[in-house]
Amino acid sequence: MNYRRLGRSGLKVSELSFGSWVTYGNQLGEDLARECMAAAHDAGVNFFDNAEVYARGQSERLMGNAFRKLGWQRESFVVSTKFFWGLNDGPNGKNTLNRKYLMAAIDGSLERLQLDYVDLVFCHRPDPDTPIEETVWAMHDIIRAGKAHYWGTSEWSAAAIVAAWQIAERAHLAKPVMEQPQYNLFHRERVEVEYAPLYEELGLGLTTWSPLASGLLTGKYNAGVPAGSRATVKGYEWLAERIVDPEKIAKVRQLVPIAKELACTPGQLSLAWCIKNPRVSSVITGASRPDQVVENMKALEIVPKLTSDVMARIESVFGAKASGS
Repeated sequence: MNYRRLGRSGLKVSELSFGSWVTYGNQLGEDLARECMAAAHDAGVNFFDNAEVYARGQSERLMGNAFRKLGWQRESFVVSTKFFWGLNDGPNGKNTLNRKYLMAAIDGSLERLQLDYVDLVFCHRPDPDTPIEETVWAMHDIIRAGKAHYWGTSEWSAAAIVAAWQIAERAHLAKPVMEQPQYNLFHRERVEVEYAPLYEELGLGLTTWSPLASGLLTGKYNAGVPAGSRATVKGYEWLAERIVDPEKIAKVRQLVPIAKELACTPGQLSLAWCIKNPRVSSVITGASRPDQVVENMKALEIVPKLTSDVMARIESVFGAKASGS
């Protein structure tokens, strides 16, 4: 496993990380959740991603129980959580980044995770109804209270990230360090174009999600939606609609022969492609079984095989590299 600095910060995260979205509390119970985390840790993964909203808090509980039973030294792993959607109804309990919500949300997450602090805390989506200055001050105070070490954003516009950074700069507050955007062969514009100026100007780091486009890039949906896949999970019907896109499936089929030549699966090739981007600090992977974790980790062996010729072949299938990156 290789480790990269999280943007301009001194924190190092594994190139591949492990996240709990969809799986924890929906597809996995406590034992499997712990086994998947153990397999990832054994492979050198040190970053474990979570969010308050995942399975309405149950995902954090499962991960917290796993940390307690696995007994790892706290300094050996990095944990994140994310806030925005909330767990309670009411004007200050959901879809907000106001101070009242954030200060309560961090305490709830720490209790569920059974930790004294998280390493990374993300504003899970932008909140147009709360002044950015209020959110920046709340995140600063969470960090100064020792409840998190770094804060960042997820799916914010470049303009909003710059605004938050500038507010923090002027007031000598903790600045946003990282963004968590979707990034895969089908979804590239934000990482490669919109955020391009921020890597040098602000030192922005990325922990990217959905590297396999919700499993589409593994090729397992080439013949339809198989039973037991995440697209069949209740509440994720919207995912199935996206996955059965004939145009995208046709492109995945063209990825198969390239993967075969490199002695890997389309999924491993797609993960390796994400890792190849030096702007990406960590690529978040998911799995519902320990053997899937092991298979995902093999993508690290494929990265050196991604020569300029191979990258050009991939680009010929998915389109030219986005300009400005």
